[in-house]
Amino acid sequence: MEANAETAPRNPVPDDLHAQHLLLLACSGRLSQIVEVLVELEVADHLAPGPLPVEELAERAGAHPDALYRVLRCAASVGIFAEGPAHVFSSTPLADGLRSDNPDGVLPLVKYNRMELTERPYASFLHSVRTGEPVFRQAFGSTFIEYLEHNPGIDDFYDGFMSHWSRQFAAEELNQWDLGRFRRIADLGGGDGFFLAQILKRHPDTTGVLVDLPHVAKKAASVLAEEGVADRAEIRAGDLLKDPLPEGCDGYLLKAVLHDFDDAEARRILTGVRESMPDSSARLLVVDSILDPGNAWDHGKFLDLDMLVLHGGRERNLDDWRKLFAAAGFELLSEPIYHWTLLECRPV
Repeated sequence: MEANAETAPRNPVPDDLHAQHLLLLACSGRLSQIVEVLVELEVADHLAPGPLPVEELAERAGAHPDALYRVLRCAASVGIFAEGPAHVFSSTPLADGLRSDNPDGVLPLVKYNRMELTERPYASFLHSVRTGEPVFRQAFGSTFIEYLEHNPGIDDFYDGFMSHWSRQFAAEELNQWDLGRFRRIADLGGGDGFFLAQILKRHPDTTGVLVDLPHVAKKAASVLAEEGVADRAEIRAGDLLKDPLPEGCDGYLLKAVLHDFDDAEARRILTGVRESMPDSSARLLVVDSILDPGNAWDHGKFLDLDMLVLHGGRERNLDDWRKLFAAAGFELLSEPIYHWTLLECRPV
């Protein structure tokens, strides 16, 4: 006897697109584990030359053929690799982002997101949501910066992770900005000096001064030397919140710095910059994220949660930036696009 629509058991997993989307989100923890396994086994690199049967792929990757097949079958259902013919897998545009030889890929980000450095604090995510406070110190007994300072291996990875994005950003954006008009640029929170070096290489009449915490600033000497600009760059160890900032510069750059700080701390840094400026012709140059308004997709909205959990900082929308600049004595001059961009300000 056939069951009719009223007596047939109801499918416990709804099959409409909204429900499938929700199920995918609910399973995202498993999906991130899948991506981590695929990265560890270097599957994207193995499939870069062309499709492979799963048995041969498993041999190259050092995996169990059937188990690897089941992982790849699941990954293929969301576009990471593709099966066809049966038990033969090939790469996809999405999977190409996991290749180690892809300079525009997201492999460093995948590794960063799966490190204990980020995973352990997120285990106490609810505490941040309830209190508005970062939980990194609770998880590790130190601030994020202190932890890096005392764990050289992780610090080296983090340097490489940040340099990966600096290289992409330099290649995409620096040629579009008129930074050659500046005689001397202060790169505040300049890290290992790579970004400042790219500016100086493009503009041989410009000099620079890099400021960062002592354990960070000491790395910059070798980078600036390797890039051939050490003779035009000064390195100063200092805390942007506590120590005097360089005076006499006509450009003050803060790249991916202010989002690490809450509004009160960011305002203190900007006020320090304003007090160090020689005259009204100097410019503040902030390279940071501008969040898309409303419900639009924006990876910065995820990064904003990292700032909450790890640092106590925040990402900002355009109105947030305008208010922050005004409170520190600046006026926004540029018409920035959303996402990562240059916000140029003049002192008022």
